[in-house]
Amino acid sequence: MKILVVEDERKVGQFVTQALSEQSYTARLVGTVAAARDALAESPYDAIVLDLGLPDGDGLELLAEWRGAGFNEPVLILSARDAVSDRIQGLNLGADDYLPKPFSVDELVARVRSLMRRQSGVPRSTVLERKGVRMDLLGRTVTWDGRAVEFTNREFALLELFMQNAGRVLTRTLIAEKIWEASYDMETNLIDVYVRRLRRKLETTAGPPRFKTVRGTGYQLI
Repeated sequence: MKILVVEDERKVGQFVTQALSEQSYTARLVGTVAAARDALAESPYDAIVLDLGLPDGDGLELLAEWRGAGFNEPVLILSARDAVSDRIQGLNLGADDYLPKPFSVDELVARVRSLMRRQSGVPRSTVLERKGVRMDLLGRTVTWDGRAVEFTNREFALLELFMQNAGRVLTRTLIAEKIWEASYDMETNLIDVYVRRLRRKLETTAGPPRFKTVRGTGYQLI
């Protein structure tokens, strides 16, 4: 289980990541909004421990951004803002739990474990939909505005990755690891070829683009 810890106080962050690592979680520490965005774009995480007072932005705004982009994994807010109104705002924006500072590391680990347990019991949706595209993961079918569209197995897997992460920028490395189970060779254009295939099948010259190229990074389903 991978957990992203977003905390600008390095000692606190190291304290949290060490405690989680001792419980067999894989924890990564970042200290800014920008680094948190990059981390989530580079690799999927099973949960996030999020501080609110970050040097380059507000953790609540970052949380709202993630939820709006379709990130549905558990988020535990860890913050010195302990007023009831702060907790309510955080929960309303999509946090799953709120732990004020100072905190007990045993309680933090227990809360993370509880969130992960709850998440594992939530059934995953087998139908993905976005802007007229409907993807049935069980039936292995795709329709666009009700019209069936045929995909190869590899194309289907790539489209599923984009649909599961709509709005997020997916790096070439992440796509290669998830779809080809290998490190991406920068001298090849295999990923570009497959994205072009998706574009041909799901875009029209008259309509808006569905896939955005992020130069030097990867692609985004918009």
